[in-house]
Amino acid sequence: MKLGIDILAKSGVSVLRGKKLGILANSASKASSGVNSVEVLSHGDSGEITALFGPEHGVSLSAQDMEAVSSGKDPNLGVPMHSLYGNTPESLTPTGEMLAEIDTLIVDLQDIGSRYYTYVWTACLSMKACAEFGKELIVCDRPNPIGGLLVEGGKIEDGFESFVGLYSLPARHGMTIGEIVNFVNDRYEIGAALTIMKMEGWQRSMLWPETGLCWHDPSPNMKSFEAGLLYPGMCLIEATNLSEGRGTNEPFLLVGAPFIDGKVLSREFNSLGLPGISAEDVSFTPSRQKWIDEECFGVRWHITDKQTFRPYLTGLAFIWIVNRMYSKKGFKWRADPYEFIADKPAIDLLTGSSAFRESIASAKIEDLINFSQTPKELLTLRSEQLIYT
Repeated sequence: MKLGIDILAKSGVSVLRGKKLGILANSASKASSGVNSVEVLSHGDSGEITALFGPEHGVSLSAQDMEAVSSGKDPNLGVPMHSLYGNTPESLTPTGEMLAEIDTLIVDLQDIGSRYYTYVWTACLSMKACAEFGKELIVCDRPNPIGGLLVEGGKIEDGFESFVGLYSLPARHGMTIGEIVNFVNDRYEIGAALTIMKMEGWQRSMLWPETGLCWHDPSPNMKSFEAGLLYPGMCLIEATNLSEGRGTNEPFLLVGAPFIDGKVLSREFNSLGLPGISAEDVSFTPSRQKWIDEECFGVRWHITDKQTFRPYLTGLAFIWIVNRMYSKKGFKWRADPYEFIADKPAIDLLTGSSAFRESIASAKIEDLINFSQTPKELLTLRSEQLIYT
């Protein structure tokens, strides 16, 4: 298959000639050949690269989640390297001064298929800035690694928008980054001069292994396709005091805390019989972030059927069980600010409302199943904006 960057590189002379280019990408942004997208676009007569832009984790992917990244100068090209993830909400959007150096901003970022993954929102904020300052935007599309058919999760209620959901999409959205940017531009009348460089050969039913592409970690803790498939559910663990396995070799595949009994917890979870997933008791010691250098006990996930597995439902159900078992024995919701927001709990921002948190004590598994489903009106809005059949 051919990625959007492959298509742009092939047609670059006619599309980009004579233009000053900014590129929003990172070290995982590679053409299907494995060559980094910046290098691909720096060769030939296809425009002059005058600035680089980096999302969360930075251009080099050396920063951890929610860690501010500094701007600087690219050592290879000698051009400004602007960080779009700093210490304030304002740092997430390119300024007019940053965009003054370019005519066209090219976005080439690998999304994961969950609306919490911030790259799509960096792309959307960049699009709004391009519209404001009269710059062209080109999005080089890439596969949704966890497929383009299945969706999970409800809408974002008014007042719960954040950098893990600037616009209302399901938690597992089943769209490509190009489709999301196109949806936001059209639905919210941004008015950007937007071009989507479509892929060739991608089908909505494909999971990442079926694309034939090499996996390049799109962020420091997204180390495998399996981690990506778990992410719509296991990112919810960030809203608790459990470790989601950061600081181990298996982030998002491991979940635990010192106060957990992994054998009992895995048995309780497995008794639910949720599709495509099983839990094995495990112990691990994170080398950073929550419970650093303390032995944690919990579960390791085993995806038994990628097609039937429902990650968002799994995450809700797991937290529901942990709350039932450990609400008086150590389990707590995250109290620290989350993605620049301090006045709403992280779990509310991730789920899109306060409903899950407020009902968790009395909820039954049937309630969680209903909560994980996507309302018809949101499905209709999504289907209207799909680029690929």
